[in-house]
Amino acid sequence: MTIQQYIENLNRKFKVGNTTEHTFRGTLEHLIESLIPEVNATNEPSGQKCGKPDYVLMKNNIPLGYIEAKDVGEKDLEGKKQNKNQFDRYKSALNNLIFTDYLTFHFYRDGEKVGETLSIGKIENGSIVALPQQFEQFIARLKDFCANAGKQTIRSSKKLSSMMAGKARLLSNVIELALTSDETHNEDGTPPDNTLKDQMNAFKDILIHDITPEGFADIYAQTITYGMFAARLHDSSLPTFSRQEAAELIPKSNPFLRKLFGYIAGPDIDDRILWIVDDLVEIFLACDVAELLKDYGKTTGMEDPIIHFYENFLSEYDPALRKARGVWYTPKPVVSFIVRAVDEILKTEFNLPQGLADTSKTTVKVQTQIFDNKTKKYKETEQEVHKVQILDPATGTGTFLAEVVKHVHKKFKGQAGLWNNYVSNHLIPRLNGFELLMASYAMAHLQMDLLLTETGYKVKKEERLKIFLTNSLEEHHPDTGTLFANWLSAEAN
Repeated sequence: MTIQQYIENLNRKFKVGNTTEHTFRGTLEHLIESLIPEVNATNEPSGQKCGKPDYVLMKNNIPLGYIEAKDVGEKDLEGKKQNKNQFDRYKSALNNLIFTDYLTFHFYRDGEKVGETLSIGKIENGSIVALPQQFEQFIARLKDFCANAGKQTIRSSKKLSSMMAGKARLLSNVIELALTSDETHNEDGTPPDNTLKDQMNAFKDILIHDITPEGFADIYAQTITYGMFAARLHDSSLPTFSRQEAAELIPKSNPFLRKLFGYIAGPDIDDRILWIVDDLVEIFLACDVAELLKDYGKTTGMEDPIIHFYENFLSEYDPALRKARGVWYTPKPVVSFIVRAVDEILKTEFNLPQGLADTSKTTVKVQTQIFDNKTKKYKETEQEVHKVQILDPATGTGTFLAEVVKHVHKKFKGQAGLWNNYVSNHLIPRLNGFELLMASYAMAHLQMDLLLTETGYKVKKEERLKIFLTNSLEEHHPDTGTLFANWLSAEAN
């Protein structure tokens, strides 16, 4: 199809009257694929009214850019009130984007307009007429749009946190729309995918009973974004990265997150969020997360750059949410004082000379899962455990548990061999954290994994850190049937 034929096809449909933006979808798709044969222009799947741009341009299954189309001749395309919020959201989240009314094209890269607005046709006396003097420039701009996708290199932590926040905002919005949609069937008659609703219901049953679709969408979007971040941080093969690789790279010390990413990496992922997750992959392909964090730590002079990076992400993602959730970096002197005070009390009041580093054990009675019909109680068994157990019942990003590790590690200066044995047998079994929010829970695991690595200890493949996604104020929960609920109840219990 030539551009002249494209304009003639538009005009035929336009003159019939009663057209909408959907009327011309296939026509633009055919034009793009004719002008750039190696590119696939995929129209938004039917029945998924969830805030996804109308087209994604793909090459070898890699997204190159997105197009949002409005009805032919729509005036004030970007300034129109009902378009502005959507456009602003897309501009902040999608690094390669076109807005169009099928005749006029606005090109954006990294949220900034690229070049002048370009028109290849106009409405005149009730008909669409071509502007052939613009055809050559349009072809060049379209090819440039596709050629420049994915070629960025992210060299600053600020840029990375900003891009992650943009994707997370879009992801949250799409998930919320999917959860609140009242569609009973897709346009093609098939039932809608209810995986996201099933997951929210399980989360509501087991963790936060009054959570709203907006609240769940926020938690879920942050968790996916930071799970990808954690995976890329553990990635030693920088030239490659994918959803499947991310699932394999999530540390085994975090079983729940590994299971969640097994779903995200697989064929059953909800199509409504797939395109954004794949865009996140492209962002992480463009950077070396480990190197950026090292530089970030040097720049800020902070011992915990990962937590401060999370603060920056939240301030970009949603400053009001950051304040409402109480996500603030607890000043190190405060954390350090509390940990040292507990250590001192254990020594002076409980006669444990090693304080928080104590390795002595005691025997306790533990309830089993075996029910005794005679006594009508669960049977108990004796178990040997460490006397000194550390629990943070609202651990957040793990700041206090991390400070305990740092405090105890000081006693092993110059004794790397002893330290490795001690961590495995006498430290990890005693460090316990409960956290209600998935994103903070993922961050706590990430921080502890990195900290232990920095001390010279590498968490063993099958060794889980005892930080759990659970509600400290809740009772035991039976499984509720769905796969996600089973994972969630097992973790919480």
